[in-house]
Amino acid sequence: MTTSTVKTPAKSAYWAGVRDGAPFILMAVPFATLFGVIATDAGLTLAQAMGFTVLVIAGAAQFAALQLMVENASIAFVLLAALAVNLRMAMYSASLVPYLGAAPLWQRACIAYLNFDQTYITSIARYEARPEMTVPQRVQYFLGVATPITPFWFGMTFVGIVAGQAIPDAWALDFILPIMFLAMVAPMIKSLAHVTAAAVSVSVGLLLVGMPAGTGLLIAAGAAMLAGALVEIWTERRGA
Repeated sequence: MTTSTVKTPAKSAYWAGVRDGAPFILMAVPFATLFGVIATDAGLTLAQAMGFTVLVIAGAAQFAALQLMVENASIAFVLLAALAVNLRMAMYSASLVPYLGAAPLWQRACIAYLNFDQTYITSIARYEARPEMTVPQRVQYFLGVATPITPFWFGMTFVGIVAGQAIPDAWALDFILPIMFLAMVAPMIKSLAHVTAAAVSVSVGLLLVGMPAGTGLLIAAGAAMLAGALVEIWTERRGA
């Protein structure tokens, strides 16, 4: 007589997350490799670059901070830029509280560490589409999404560091950065506030492109958030 292993709902949710997170490997591989190459070019050692990517695990903030380091910006400004780029993580965390706030502390700590664009966007879409999911199922799904992405992020960063200048410039790996963010952000631009914020960020960013050490980007981000918030308030009042 043979026995079969029956998946629990939590395990099924985990493997569903792995399945949904797997396509992001196509983005993580060149993105992480590029970071490793640029970190090496910037003069970081193997330990420094790997420590950077493992501790921060936030690609956009890593690139922003690294670019400012290359431009010899002050440490305070580097930290400010990384914080500004990663402010969206605070909003991600706040929106996850209704779904994951009841999870044990150690699970919330893991989720906080693995809370980046791909895991958040994929998970929140699942939670909204399936409100019947329990908290353990939501936790397992989130961790499942992170499972195929995170090892490749670390591993390909190491490959980029080791390979360094051996990777030809003709490969143009830097194309993946704007494409990745466009692919993730574009489907989320659904309201007038979103459209306004996007338009303001692009316009202000282009106007201030000549400012030193990425200050134009910070100003554009602030202007976009302010414009989006004002339009959101105006829309709500008009609807009321």
